[in-house]
Amino acid sequence: MISREPTLERLAVAKALLLTPFGLDETHLSRALAAITAHQVDEADLYFQYTRSEGWSLEEGIVKTGSFSIDQGVGVRAVSGEKTAFAYSDDISEASLLDAAMTVRTISAAAQGRKARVASRKIASSRSLYGGLDPIGSLDSTAKVALLEKVEKLARAKDPRVAQVMAGLAAEHDVVLVARADGTLAADVRPLVRLSVTVIAEQKGRREVGSAGGGGRFGFAYFDDALIEKYVDEAVSAALTNLDARPAPAGEMTVVLGPGWPGILLHEAIGHGLEGDFNRKGSSAFSGRIGQRVAAKGVTVLDDGTITDRRGSLNVDDEGNASQRNVLIEDGILKGYIQDAMNARLTGVAPTGNGRRESYAHVPLPRMTNTYMLAGDKSPEEIVASIKKGLYATNFGGGQVDITSGKFVFSASQAYWVENGKIQYPVKGATLVGSGPECLKHVSMIGNDMKLDSGVGTCGKEGQSVPVGVGQPTLRIDGLTVGGTA
Repeated sequence: MISREPTLERLAVAKALLLTPFGLDETHLSRALAAITAHQVDEADLYFQYTRSEGWSLEEGIVKTGSFSIDQGVGVRAVSGEKTAFAYSDDISEASLLDAAMTVRTISAAAQGRKARVASRKIASSRSLYGGLDPIGSLDSTAKVALLEKVEKLARAKDPRVAQVMAGLAAEHDVVLVARADGTLAADVRPLVRLSVTVIAEQKGRREVGSAGGGGRFGFAYFDDALIEKYVDEAVSAALTNLDARPAPAGEMTVVLGPGWPGILLHEAIGHGLEGDFNRKGSSAFSGRIGQRVAAKGVTVLDDGTITDRRGSLNVDDEGNASQRNVLIEDGILKGYIQDAMNARLTGVAPTGNGRRESYAHVPLPRMTNTYMLAGDKSPEEIVASIKKGLYATNFGGGQVDITSGKFVFSASQAYWVENGKIQYPVKGATLVGSGPECLKHVSMIGNDMKLDSGVGTCGKEGQSVPVGVGQPTLRIDGLTVGGTA
């Protein structure tokens, strides 16, 4: 059997799912794009998408719900200056395509005396970061139910205080095809799976929650027995630890953040502020600060969509541009922003492979992929031992940030009080309050244990949700405000 180059293979899969069944080919795409470019526009594209998704959930020892869905459609976009016209349809047909094209081109005046022309076809360069398998079919239904039942059985066997176990298994097979007026044709086949475990422990009438899980762009075979047990151990341990938690102290203090998922604070408090749309409009705390020091020496932050099999990675973004490894802050100096095509054009820079959309029914926005801080040279034990009095936060729940000011509020779902370098006891109810740009300047120690999260992140922006990754080493931040319950 002769195999095709991965980029061409993905293109063939996308055409077979999104064009051929509806009597479409590249000629029809060119015709629709030519209809748009008969008017003066800066950019135009067609975004076809086919998504199959499945979810299973267990509660009270029973797999209570299962869901399966198929969604497909096309989004048609024209951009003139900073104005965007957009139409979408779940009916993939020549008539719908041309109707949408005629609708969006009204964003700009007709190009007098100019014959509409779409550039000759060129296949977009892309990565090969994950296989093109359909993860839904990588495990049969009976085995999926058995996997969730195994999670429940393992968790209850860990400790008699485990009162309730909830587990979820989700998979998605996403195929996209992008055709642009400049002739670019790009496609991607994106698998995505996730296993989540939530445990409620009870002791003397007190109930506490712990959770764990992970996933990425691969099949269900990733969740072997050892990994399932690891997730269960983490969830049970978190719930039992929280049973002994005391009210968190409040005030300004030293805070140490653990590695991995605590990078969600970096994502929210700094990452969103580095997205191109906010900076073009001057509404970010980082606007106009390229080349300036925005963080302590040693702080290097990247957004990298090229990491193999990661939840936030992409072979191509949703505008057909190859994903990239973008250095945003280097040794404390701001180097650049995250860009989609429109904001890059308007600010005179190149796109960074960060044009992302939730689905064919949404316009692309500059969005993060996998955002993380590089490691330093301190051991995590040395960093914790350096705390005279302060908080050691190892896991986080929700949070929010004001992009303009950079101010954030985050709740720690697992944290410990530390005195004289020794962990004293777990605490509950700790919230971190501060400014993203300011807290970066107060990073005083950076661990050598950089870790990415386990593959659970979903980022929301302007009503759109996309999968992302975060990561960081252990960090010491001085003078951070902790809102507590003590």
